[in-house]
Amino acid sequence: MSKIRSVDITEFSFITPDIGLETAAAGVGNMSYIKGNQFEAKRFAIKIITDDAQVGEYVTNWVSTSSSFGQAVMLAPTLIGRDPEHREALYNDLKREARAYDHMGHGMLDIALWDLVGKMHNLSVKSMLGGYRDALPTYASTYHGQESPGGLCTPAAYADYAEHCRSAGFHGIKIHGWMNGNVARESENLRLVRSRVGDDWRIMLDPACTLKTWNDALAVGRVCDEINCFWYEDPYMDSSVSSFGHQRLRDRLATPMLISEHVRGLEQKASFMLNGGCDMIHADPEYDMGITGVMKIAHFCEALGLDLQLHAAGPAHRLCMSAMRNTHMYEMALVGPDMPNIIAPVYTCGYSDQPADLPANGCVDVPDGPGLGVQYDWDFIEANQVQHVLIN
Repeated sequence: MSKIRSVDITEFSFITPDIGLETAAAGVGNMSYIKGNQFEAKRFAIKIITDDAQVGEYVTNWVSTSSSFGQAVMLAPTLIGRDPEHREALYNDLKREARAYDHMGHGMLDIALWDLVGKMHNLSVKSMLGGYRDALPTYASTYHGQESPGGLCTPAAYADYAEHCRSAGFHGIKIHGWMNGNVARESENLRLVRSRVGDDWRIMLDPACTLKTWNDALAVGRVCDEINCFWYEDPYMDSSVSSFGHQRLRDRLATPMLISEHVRGLEQKASFMLNGGCDMIHADPEYDMGITGVMKIAHFCEALGLDLQLHAAGPAHRLCMSAMRNTHMYEMALVGPDMPNIIAPVYTCGYSDQPADLPANGCVDVPDGPGLGVQYDWDFIEANQVQHVLIN
């Protein structure tokens, strides 16, 4: 029986061209198109190694922050000496250890465990989860609007880009508007995009909690109803954690509300939904305690006869979605005109979440090799190392 001998966590950096910041804070989505700029992004990579030299791997995407790196380092000793196949026991122990924090260091450890066990048995995680689909309809999820020229700087730029995404085969577009939460500009943007792409293509809106008040959220939500948005997401500055406030919005709007990206884990999301805070749950294997956590959330939603959506992109996200009936589209996030997705260039197997690589039918494939089904470029990761921690 294999036991976990060590956990290896490496932070590394890479350069993305023509991307920069209009504000000092390097948030998840506040990137701008700045021609000629060289933006340094950081991610971290995990290896879980057993006493018989089996290795589970995962490279993070959206969860790559100093806070989550610290939490992963804090949680990793819980794995040492444990049976990697006991993912349920490890899930509960890691959840308890992170109970005083936001759980953002948990997910990547769980994902690496799934990769490890799949490789131990020469099984794809896709098969381990039980398949429902092999190809995933994909939508374009935009960067935020910018105030400087270029990128998504005007409603016309959004409309042009939406037309481009439709012609490229995407099954819809999710608009992240401007960071100042201007109701008039957000409303104009929605109407113009709809007029340009027609009535039979999906538009979603995610203000990312930038609208300042509940009344602002209601006003923009009514425009979502007017143009027939497929969903309305995280509208105002409660950080999308108030089930009562969102229940009151749902009472007044026809557009389904996709909330709970910032409500962490099965129990809290279940409570949020049962208290009327959303029509669809938002889940993420990096954010919500791994593949184990996300599948629990999916089955909860299925038991209620309701849908969920997966937040963001990555091999773990594709594998989870492949096993779900009650979900709609895969999110290629974040993209924009001449703005690449800030995904670490670490795949040696052809895996890609760049819009240029979207198949003509607008559906991305599900990895089906052993474990997560992807191979990482460890030479690149180690050559660009920023910090490294070995727990054994």
